[in-house]
Amino acid sequence: MIDTLYIETAIEQHPRVATIRRRFPQARTVICERFGEVFNPKAQNFRLQKQHPALILAEKYQKFVLPAPAGYGIGGQRNYYFSHMLNCLYDCRYCFLQGMYQSANYVLFVNYEDFHEQIRQICRETPDQDVYFFSGYDCDSLAFEPVTDFAEQFLPVFAELANAWLELRTKSTQIRSLLNREVVPRCVVAFSLSPDAVADKVEAKAPNVAKRIEAAAKLQQQGWQIGLRFDPLIYQYDYRQQYRALFEQVFAVIDAQALHSASLGVFRLPEQYFKKIHKLYPDEKLFASPLQTASGMVSYRADLEQAMMADCTQMLLEYIPESKFFPCTL
Repeated sequence: MIDTLYIETAIEQHPRVATIRRRFPQARTVICERFGEVFNPKAQNFRLQKQHPALILAEKYQKFVLPAPAGYGIGGQRNYYFSHMLNCLYDCRYCFLQGMYQSANYVLFVNYEDFHEQIRQICRETPDQDVYFFSGYDCDSLAFEPVTDFAEQFLPVFAELANAWLELRTKSTQIRSLLNREVVPRCVVAFSLSPDAVADKVEAKAPNVAKRIEAAAKLQQQGWQIGLRFDPLIYQYDYRQQYRALFEQVFAVIDAQALHSASLGVFRLPEQYFKKIHKLYPDEKLFASPLQTASGMVSYRADLEQAMMADCTQMLLEYIPESKFFPCTL
């Protein structure tokens, strides 16, 4: 799976590095001073690297936890996000990471304890107010769990913090570590879902939608809080039928009454990211959709965007109460 490991000099002897190296005994190992030497150079081909990404083990020095963008949340007033990893195992064509980063290699920051401490510090600032932390912004929260032990290492921290909520955003079925531990009541495992016709075309390498729904149902049956993220909404001429079928498929096995939250958000990308991704994949049919640029963002025409949000909102609210619905306004 991983043919090459890049390791920063400063963490070469870190116990987490040693554990990961044992998982990939045949991998070529390259020592570097800082991960940016490998990850940031401009003369890289993201599309080519995506076929055989390397794993870069690094140390993060600052900005472990950042304020979430306005409009991003599931009901809380204090919202933050953090990224223990950069880049994703999957290859979704709409993903903004392809436009953000020069490299398709994975970066894993192994100094988890520094993340833990900043999370604790933020929670101490408002002990009587809930604080929401979102993982899965720059990676999939669970897809690389067998290698990173991310959930295994972070969930005990959130279990001890009385005012901390954690969202694990994922398309993965790597849920064994959650099923094998006690439920953390303030953890929401949020699955990103699309209609099969969309997922088959633009969500390469991700588990199929039925398997994601099955994973969500298993966790819900064990007592975990589940979120459903229908984001991004992708236009197809028959999108109404496709999303109606998806909602029927989901709520045939997911208990809507026990659901924590559901959200909708339309496809959109910063213009500079869109241009870069379009250059990487000039024949991608997704980019031949009725798109327009406004205020530096590429998205569907305003009338189409509003129609998709209205139609899908109406269909979704046939299954869940409005109190559980959080439209994405980014």
